[in-house]
Amino acid sequence: MHPCLEHLQLGTRRHFLQRSSMGLGALALATLGGETAVRGETGGVINPLAPKDPPLPAKAKRVIYLHLTGSPPHLDLYDYKPELVKHNGEECPEQFLKGKRFAFTSGTPKLLGTPRTFTQCGQGGVWLSDAIPHLQTVADEMCVIRSMTTDQFNHAPAELLLYTGSPRSGRPSLGAWATYGLGSENENLPGFVVLISSGVQPNGGKNSFGSGFLPSVYQGVQCRSKGDPVLYASDPAGMDRDLRRKSLDALRDLNQLQAEELGHPETLTRIAQYELAYRMQMSVPEVMDITKESTETLEAYGAQPGGASFANNCLLARRLVEQGVRYVQLFDWGWDFHGTGPNEDIRDGLTRKCATMDKPVAALIKDLKQRGLLDETLIICGGEFGRTPFREGRTAGGNILGRDHYPDVYSMWMAGGGIKGGYTHGASDDLGFSVAENKVHIHDLQATILNQLGFDHTKLVYRFQGRDYRLTDVHGKVVREVVS
Repeated sequence: MHPCLEHLQLGTRRHFLQRSSMGLGALALATLGGETAVRGETGGVINPLAPKDPPLPAKAKRVIYLHLTGSPPHLDLYDYKPELVKHNGEECPEQFLKGKRFAFTSGTPKLLGTPRTFTQCGQGGVWLSDAIPHLQTVADEMCVIRSMTTDQFNHAPAELLLYTGSPRSGRPSLGAWATYGLGSENENLPGFVVLISSGVQPNGGKNSFGSGFLPSVYQGVQCRSKGDPVLYASDPAGMDRDLRRKSLDALRDLNQLQAEELGHPETLTRIAQYELAYRMQMSVPEVMDITKESTETLEAYGAQPGGASFANNCLLARRLVEQGVRYVQLFDWGWDFHGTGPNEDIRDGLTRKCATMDKPVAALIKDLKQRGLLDETLIICGGEFGRTPFREGRTAGGNILGRDHYPDVYSMWMAGGGIKGGYTHGASDDLGFSVAENKVHIHDLQATILNQLGFDHTKLVYRFQGRDYRLTDVHGKVVREVVS
């Protein structure tokens, strides 16, 4: 049996360290009610996107991941360092620089204490800055991790490590693993949807939401809040819905013959995707139409029908998970605060950029909670790494304050989905150079996300090139302290 086909079966029936006895020759394709599925000799129907129960008790049924592409300056948002403020402008101590490489800084940089004002918020006393006043109102829903660490200090490899478990392209993304393990709760919508704002693709490109060596039915489907929601899904000019149906039936018959002859899993994926695209022509425009929201809801998010923005995408994320989409990934460009221009200044520039994120994200949390969805929806927000406690080398002599890339310690936060609210986990040292307690590596974060979805990260595997692969490779442990 082809290993990919074996694991296509396992992914839709067991998706663990078990082995199927179904032979390749026993597979035949059947069309049920206009939908194409794979049928085994026992008569059971195998649909790669059919909803599946996880093996462990799950706190979360779905995920919304908010990625701030470029990585926000965490020391100006979530990690208050009075000692760093006290030593602002002084030369960085040599012991913090020795043997280190930085993206754009050399020599001896000057320490940079935050110019932002921090406040302890909510009953949990979570420290948040004045750049995010709306998030301050939902502090008791947030779990801020201040001891994150990664192995990469450049954008693309750091983002790929975060989403695929490897700094090199070719591995399945987190959303693909989640959809592979759980399927989708809505047969008319993709299980994994990607929304991009600020006009720029993520640093890791489509690999950040790709399926890697998993069957491509599990890759993220990019949707747009302006124009056609999904490119190339509309019927060509002159083709009505009946003709479209007949053409898909003909393609299905040809693909069935090829699948029976060659047994390649991508042939099965092709059939499933053609059928899904046909159903999406009706379902996606409806779910992406935010004009159906109340004026109060639009105002709460700061969303504008017909536009393309992070605010619109946050509202769409709520609409998508409400309709059963398993994993929604948002990418928002513009968080690379080097200080090379006014928009990258951690004073006014950060205020302006946060204004595009702060209000809609707080509204998303409140909206999900009001609708009874927050408890089973895991929200994650952060970048691919952190920012330095000193001024970025190229801009150190100017009036604009910016920070360089920094992988050793940084902050991000989660909410909902069985995560403790009003809680701060871990800490950096007094100047923000290293983890002082409770280190959380990228692989630990991945293991924790899968745990909330009901998976042991060591057992959600896929056999490829002769061995079992998993998202966390051979690393990772669940951060039990953040789980409620």
